[in-house]
Amino acid sequence: MKFGIIIETKELEKAWNAMRFAVTSKKRGHEVKVFLMGEGVEIENVVDEHFDISAQVRTFHELGGELLACGTCLQSRNLNGTAFCPLSTMNDCVDLVEWADKVLTF
Repeated sequence: MKFGIIIETKELEKAWNAMRFAVTSKKRGHEVKVFLMGEGVEIENVVDEHFDISAQVRTFHELGGELLACGTCLQSRNLNGTAFCPLSTMNDCVDLVEWADKVLTF
């Protein structure tokens, strides 16, 4: 199955669970793409002992998952895309939704 995941929060437990879902889905053989928007574009930089979101992001990337971030949302925070998460557009988000069998939002 193809899962499109849209993450709009940097709230620790929600973002961590969203990325855990993405990682688990990849490990079970599903195709997964994640699109970050709003404050969700900040999750790569969130540091927390208990909810290690950046570790989940790295694992997702290592498993071949595709992670995209809204360019407008990044720019409004004076951030840039990264190697794991390139700057993307709303058209990329629409493409993800069209591609996916199921779309989940967190």
